Formats: sequence, C-alpha cells, structure tokens
Amino acid sequence: KGSMSELDVQLRAEIRQLLKEASSLMQPSTFVQAAKLRRMAAAKEKELAKNEEMHDKDMKLSFGTYEKLLTISKVLTYVVLILWFWKIPITTISDQLVQPFGKLLSWRSGAYLKDNVVVGIILWLIVSTRVSRFICRKVLE
Repeated sequence: KGSMSELDVQLRAEIRQLLKEASSLMQPSTFVQAAKLRRMAAAKEKELAKNEEMHDKDMKLSFGTYEKLLTISKVLTYVVLILWFWKIPITTISDQLVQPFGKLLSWRSGAYLKDNVVVGIILWLIVSTRVSRFICRKVLE
C-alpha cells in the first residue's frame, strides 16, 4: 500500500512535468510535439485513476470484512441482552413525562408500577441505537 502511494506521487509529478513542457511549446512548429506530450499526460492520468480505483477497492474490501464482523458481534450482543433481560425492567420513568407513549414504552417489559412506566430491553436497545447513530453523525459532520 505504501508503494502504491509512492507510485501515485511519481505519476502525479510526471503528469505535471509533461503538462508543463506541453504548455511551454506554444509555437506552431512545435504543435505536434505539444500534442504528443498532452496525450502522454492523459495516458498517465488514466493509469493514476486506475491505481486509485484499485486502492479504493482494497480499502473497501478490508473495511467490509471488519464491518461484517462488527455487525455480527452487535447482533449477538443484542440477542444475549434480550434473552437475559426479557421480562426484567431496565428502568422506570414517570408516567407524566411520557404521557401518550406509556404503553408503547412498557411493551414486553413484563412489569407495571403505579404512576411509573417500565421500560423493557427491546425498546431500550432501539432507542440507544438511534441515539448513538445520531451522535456519531453529528460528530462526523
């Protein structure tokens, strides 16, 4: 990967040099030579684009493997947490704070308390995942 970047730097320098030489040849008698230099620079640009595309594919492939591994571990963690905390309340919230959504929040939690809404594991995982995605997006911007 390090040699690819060195090759890219070398190609960029050659392209700059060829275009500089071509721009210095402005006389009508040197038009053919300038056109030849521009074609050589265009060929080098195509080679550079091909190298960058291969490098991008390699990076996507390596990141894709790690992304799949992380997704599988995340799913397994969620399954274990759901099985472990299936009928156990995760937290309680005052009923007045979540007035219209009380029954939705206590879905599948298995317990009900007076004047409090019990939050179950499924809703907790959904909300925490959404919040973490939101925070990651804001940090990356």
